[in-house]
Amino acid sequence: MGIINFPYGGTLTTPLWARLDLRHFVTLGQVARSGSFTEAAAELGYTQSAVSQQIRRLESVIKHRVINRSVGGKSVSLTPAGRVLLRHAESLTATLQRAATDIEALSSGSAGILRVGCYESVGAHLIPSVLAGYQKQFPRVQVVLTELPDDGELLDRVERHDLDLTFVVFPLPDGPFETQALLRDPYVLVAASHSPVASSVGPIDLDENTDLPLMSYGELRSAHTIETRLGRPAYRDRVVFRSNHNSTLLSLAAQGYAAAVMPWLGIDHSRDDLCVRQLAKVSPRIVGIAWHRNRPLSDAASGFIHESRVAASELEARMTETLGFEY
Repeated sequence: MGIINFPYGGTLTTPLWARLDLRHFVTLGQVARSGSFTEAAAELGYTQSAVSQQIRRLESVIKHRVINRSVGGKSVSLTPAGRVLLRHAESLTATLQRAATDIEALSSGSAGILRVGCYESVGAHLIPSVLAGYQKQFPRVQVVLTELPDDGELLDRVERHDLDLTFVVFPLPDGPFETQALLRDPYVLVAASHSPVASSVGPIDLDENTDLPLMSYGELRSAHTIETRLGRPAYRDRVVFRSNHNSTLLSLAAQGYAAAVMPWLGIDHSRDDLCVRQLAKVSPRIVGIAWHRNRPLSDAASGFIHESRVAASELEARMTETLGFEY
């Protein structure tokens, strides 16, 4: 391969990142995808010599070869340094594409795509009301929903800029997030309508009902576990079944298998084979919405947050009326 002499780009005091050119990343990504300088040039609207020149300049700046060229230069492959830069090139290209989409939306009014993360309970009880108001204000915005059981995974997608907003449960893990609290969602005990729990009076104290088998959510962020919410690590041994599907927990509770500790939003309140009881000494979860602090909110995103606050306020008022107890 021989020895390559790389001239220094910039001055000795200029940091490497400041000498990198965004165009070089885009070119590297296209060369890697097409496997050829000729095809990359055609896709980018450059001449082949311009593509070669940009790759040479990139190699000059980082002082590493990024492309292995075959004999005759008809095909290429990435070096280890090239593969490292390619990961960043793909991320930068995706960010540029999203930025272009945002700018186009601003240019054409409130239009485009808004990507929102959610989980089952807010999807069933909150989002329909949010969308009803939102679509009147932003009829040209397409809201694309992503549902996952764990809001930790949704936050990861916000951090990677794969989502614009996501519904969350407080407290949040560390990360580059801004948040807006929306509503309090009380934890309750759900059991079969024919169970002894249904005929008991007053809030249920789980510490006083040690023989009551429990069900709760599966592997999620620790903020969601029954042990964390109730501040009782020993409850881990009382949980006989875990599932991230509300319908599964409710059906098993109705059958009498065990009682489920769930948030109010996770319950199908039309079922008459279940009873819902207040839990003593259990704080409600706080449902909110989060976004990346380093990405300015578009008008479409700000509008969605506003409609979420309106819908959440109305829903919390209905919950208070339905529950019949303070929480």
